[in-house]
Amino acid sequence: MTVRVLLADDQALLRATFRLLLDSTPDIEVVAEASTGAEAVRRTRSERADVVLMDIRMPDMDGIEATRRITADDAMAGVRVLILTTFETDELVVAALRAGASGFLGKGVDPGALLDAIRTVAAGDQLLSQAATRALIERVVALPDDVPRADVPGLADLTDREREVTRLVGGGLSNVEIAERLFISPSTAKTHVNRAMMKVGARDRAQLVVLAYETGLVSPGGR
Repeated sequence: MTVRVLLADDQALLRATFRLLLDSTPDIEVVAEASTGAEAVRRTRSERADVVLMDIRMPDMDGIEATRRITADDAMAGVRVLILTTFETDELVVAALRAGASGFLGKGVDPGALLDAIRTVAAGDQLLSQAATRALIERVVALPDDVPRADVPGLADLTDREREVTRLVGGGLSNVEIAERLFISPSTAKTHVNRAMMKVGARDRAQLVVLAYETGLVSPGGR
């Protein structure tokens, strides 16, 4: 199946570079481009993109707000947003994931890694660069010990196995790796992950990662 991609970046040269790379790949097709956040929202809806490669710094509406509008619109259910930016700070990582982004990468990523990232988020998995993951961890480390962890509705409803799986997702493990760790099948691991996301209201694995850290299910030293 071909992954339909929309490129959202205010720099025409970067869009042309990304298009050249993506269109040379048999299983990925660029269906549209956008130079502003508002245009990205409109064209994602009209062109029925599967993945939006989204810059953060854009005129009229930034990539975070554009991501929020795309993921909140039932007409675009199933669209995945992959943030590609120069700025991999903790504030932007958390804001992007809370807005519904499925991945966060720096613009210095290798071409092969970018293609793999698009395939990963298109398949419904989460993808964070090492720098983005490190920024997220550093944010948690910076919290004073006496600061209460986030109170998430549904967290108390998780079974022991679902809590364990959520901790492993927060540690960056894939379904296959979770299955190997817990001696279960990958499909069973996926089922536990999906049930945990449903109970806590996480849109995807990326948001489940944020929740795992902010609720204290995962500590930075426990990765």
